[in-house]
Amino acid sequence: MSVTTEMPFGVMPAPDVVDLLLEQHMRARDLMTEVLLAPGDTRRTAFRELVRLLSVHEAAEEEVVHPVTRRTADAGKNIVADRLHEEHDAKQLLKLLDGMDPDDADFLPLFMTLRAAVITHAVAEQKYEFNNIRKDVSSSERAGMRLLVQAAEKLAPTHPHPGVQSATANVVVGTPTAIFDRARDAIRAVRERGADRPPG
Repeated sequence: MSVTTEMPFGVMPAPDVVDLLLEQHMRARDLMTEVLLAPGDTRRTAFRELVRLLSVHEAAEEEVVHPVTRRTADAGKNIVADRLHEEHDAKQLLKLLDGMDPDDADFLPLFMTLRAAVITHAVAEQKYEFNNIRKDVSSSERAGMRLLVQAAEKLAPTHPHPGVQSATANVVVGTPTAIFDRARDAIRAVRERGADRPPG
């Protein structure tokens, strides 16, 4: 277990993995509010950004954050098992919603269930994982973890894939799945741009 070193007086620590993940939690909350309140195409755009954010965020946590929690936290294996269970349930809901049109009558009630699950999961992560990482992992290691998370997010799938809840599974299926997801995103974007253009 690493010992966190004290920063000199007046020197702010460099942004680390916890800062990055907290920023993403706040962005997810903002997007969920936009999905609830925005009309039509704005809601659709916000939801697609939310799907992408949650998908890459969770995949990176599974590869980088959870292994550190298992190694450093008291009852780390149990903490991670609980978070993986929450993630699986949220992925199931997100996958179902990802196949729906946000204008469908059933979309918002199901989205409210997802929103509650995501917020509950985020609060638990912050309490049981992020606080532990800030306490027991050195600032230099946390900075390194930030880089690892950013790299993992670049290779992560952009849509939910329930059942892929371990670092090993993410490494095995991540890159091909991510390529497929990004191709799907690109095709969808081209189709939507084409639909917006006037005929002729």
